Parts: sequence; C-alpha cells; structure tokens
Amino acid sequence: MPSDTKTETEFDYKTAFSRNLGWVTEAEQQQLRRSRVAIAGLGGVGGAHLAALSRLGVGAFNISDMDVFEVVNLNRQLGATMSQIGQPKVNVIAEMGLDVNPDLDLRRFPEGISAANVDEFLRDADLYIDGLDFFVMDAREVVFAACAEKGIPAITAAPLGWGTAWLVFTPGGMTFEDYFQMADQPYTEKLLRFLVGLSPTGMELGHLVDPTRLDVANQRGPSTPVGAFLSAAVACTTAAKLLLGRGDVPTAPCSQHFDAFTGRSESVERPGGMGHPEMQARLAAMRGA
Repeated sequence: MPSDTKTETEFDYKTAFSRNLGWVTEAEQQQLRRSRVAIAGLGGVGGAHLAALSRLGVGAFNISDMDVFEVVNLNRQLGATMSQIGQPKVNVIAEMGLDVNPDLDLRRFPEGISAANVDEFLRDADLYIDGLDFFVMDAREVVFAACAEKGIPAITAAPLGWGTAWLVFTPGGMTFEDYFQMADQPYTEKLLRFLVGLSPTGMELGHLVDPTRLDVANQRGPSTPVGAFLSAAVACTTAAKLLLGRGDVPTAPCSQHFDAFTGRSESVERPGGMGHPEMQARLAAMRGA
C-alpha cells in the first residue's frame, strides 16, 4: 500500500525549507517559492547568491555566465573545485542549485548577457542581482539599464578585501546610470566610478598590503572568500526584503559598506551620485594615485 510519507531521500519543499520558518512566515516561504531572481555572473559572488537564495527557498532563476572554472578561482568561488576545473560555470552552479532543490525552474544563458538577449534574460524576473566580474562594464550597464526600463529592482554587491559594499536600485528611484554617470566615459574611468560609487570613503584600501597585486590593465585584482561570501549574505538578505516587501531597504544614492576586518560599517548618502562634490574629489584623488 503506497505511503503518503516522504522518505529521507525524497525531496519535499515544505520539509527542506522548514527551518527557515520563524524568520519567515509560511506565507512568505511560499512567496519565495514563487519568486524568480535573475543573476548575471556566477563566479566569486554570483554562485554564492544562487546557493544562498536556493537554500532560502527561491523557486526560479535566470542565470548567466560564459566562463569556465579555473584553478585561480579556487580561493573564493563557491562552484570552483578541482573536480569542476574546465567546466562551464553556468552548468556547475545550476547543478549545485538543483542538488538543493530538484524542483528549481532554471533558465540558463551560457552566452553571457548583451543587448541582444537582455530582454529574454530578465523575462519574468522579480529581481536582478549583479554577479558580474568587477571589470565587466558593458554587460553591467546593459542589464541595469534594462532593469530601470522594466521596473525591476536591482542589487549590486562587491567584495572589497575583507568586506563588501552594496547598492540597491528600485523602480522610480535613482538609476544605475543616474548614480555612476558612466555614459560616454572611457573604460578605466568607468572602473574608477564603479569603485568610488560603491565605496565612497574607500575604507577597504587600508588593508591592501600589496598594491602591485591590483592590475587594471590585465583585469586582475586581489580577493578573499570572506568578501565574496559577505557580498552574498548582504545581497540575499536585501533580496529577501525586496521579494517579501518587509523591512527598510536603503536605495541609491545611499551606499552601504561592511568591513569584517575592523568590524566597521557605514551608510553613506551622496545626492547626485558622481556629481556630488565629495565624489568628484575622491575620483580626482584616485586618478592621481
């Protein structure tokens, strides 16, 4: 006679995510199950975003990455293991999520994100989280512009040394372009604006013991697993607040930064974004560094 009881080896959504209850209500858990999150970039932070949100019970994702895992990724990227070297990140992270929740609705974009496919990438998305490499600017601008046009909330959280800095853009508020003002700027200037906009005070730079390891020309920079995992923690907490409509979410032009090395946190508001005098002064200092 068949049993209605699930065995320990059978997946059951209610059982799998029952330990979330108490921090979320049963109704909120079902809301997360019905939610779809788009994540572009599945390396240092993007893979951790999907890992955290899938364990929180989010039921659907649109995910993109055109890269494969390499040995150099092992220090910080959740999907990077020796057994996965050479494997496409989009497939490794997808399988990692499906191993947690076999019922996930996953749409994969292994070709990366461009103007040609951004509409399909964001189709049905309730929220976008930026997991693109720090040095990837074209795709980042394309996705954030599309989010603003479609009214999709968007989060970017960057690992900075032993901490993280993050910004949130919501419908009707300041857009990514309003804040960073990157249009028609040269590539290196865009990188500076992205860094200064995320971290207006630059408090992470005091921990950079060997500045020669930052190589903008070759698009390489030092990183830690701490920064990557903290980025996922704050981005996914913010995502939950937005998806559930619960809790205060500071939005641009307010940036937030937490540094685990010193235990210091700050919330900095710069009206006008890059047009703010203090932002302009920091940009000038960085250009001369």
